[in-house]
Amino acid sequence: MVEALREDWSFDPFKFLESNGYFYGRGTLDMKGDDASLVANLIRLKQEGFKPSRDIIVALTEHEEGGDANGIEWLVKNQRSLIEAEYCINPDGGGGDIMNGRETILGIQTSEKIYLDYTFEVLNNGGHSALPVKENAIYRLAGALTRLSGYAFPIKLNETTRMYLERSALQETGPVKEYLLAASGMPADLAAAEQLAAISPNYNSVMRTTCVATMLSGGHAENALPQSARANVNCRMLPDDTPENVLGTLRRVVDDSLVAITCTYSSIQGPRSPLRNDLLEIVDRLAASMWPGVIVTPNMSSGASDGRILRAAGMPVYGISGMFINVDDIRAHGRDERIGVKQFYDGVEFMYRLMKAVTIENQ
Repeated sequence: MVEALREDWSFDPFKFLESNGYFYGRGTLDMKGDDASLVANLIRLKQEGFKPSRDIIVALTEHEEGGDANGIEWLVKNQRSLIEAEYCINPDGGGGDIMNGRETILGIQTSEKIYLDYTFEVLNNGGHSALPVKENAIYRLAGALTRLSGYAFPIKLNETTRMYLERSALQETGPVKEYLLAASGMPADLAAAEQLAAISPNYNSVMRTTCVATMLSGGHAENALPQSARANVNCRMLPDDTPENVLGTLRRVVDDSLVAITCTYSSIQGPRSPLRNDLLEIVDRLAASMWPGVIVTPNMSSGASDGRILRAAGMPVYGISGMFINVDDIRAHGRDERIGVKQFYDGVEFMYRLMKAVTIENQ
């Protein structure tokens, strides 16, 4: 769970609050709501005397937000037998979108982009600010970042992102619909894909690796030429790419031997989970019964979840949740985090039906 400061919120972030049709508090959206849904539904199934055709294993882990000691990595390494399964359903990475007041898309996450950090660093001798010279660490770093800002990694689609674009076209109109259909074709229309990327950061992020400067530091005194300048560049890499290829691309784009570029953090890489038609059909049917007209689509998360650990360990993972959120008011990790009361209870009911469906039909 992400930390929260009381002074940043309108109320105590760690005291549960219901107000004006919303549940407020840190974690209501990410991930206490879905965690509570899993536990509540296990209790409900037990009370009803439900006998599943296969084991239902629930593991609530903390690694993604900083719980290294007792997270999913520890379970995989030390207690793999307790969580061994044909596949994992992970609510983190699933969920649906509300646009213009109605539920529109429900995603099934089959893959995630990989989190990477690179440091750009320039060093030189510095000097007195009264005697400036052309060679300046800050200017050289600024030039490198400017070149980076003008570069876009190539568009690459896979089974998941191609179907995501194709199904997203069902809820769009006009030129955007045409771009989506053309970009999702075989072969993809790259010109149409670039039009989509220019229109929407979301469409852009699912089609390519992205790298962006996120932190800057430089200099040591107001009256001295900088002896160093440094930037952090955060990348979200497509799962089929490699950190080494991203590093090589960054060095090629910067094209300056005086700008040292090093990878300072690389998340665990997990392969895409193969799309299961049985799961897709179940979610399609349940969504149609609860939210008529909602489009169900596989997707790839631009963020990260514990699912990547299981994928790397050889277990397919599918991000599925019935919790819907307003795409124009996403407060996860932010101030006054909240989820709609109706959306929460609908999500709980969806997970109840999903638990029953996959343990009766999916054998």
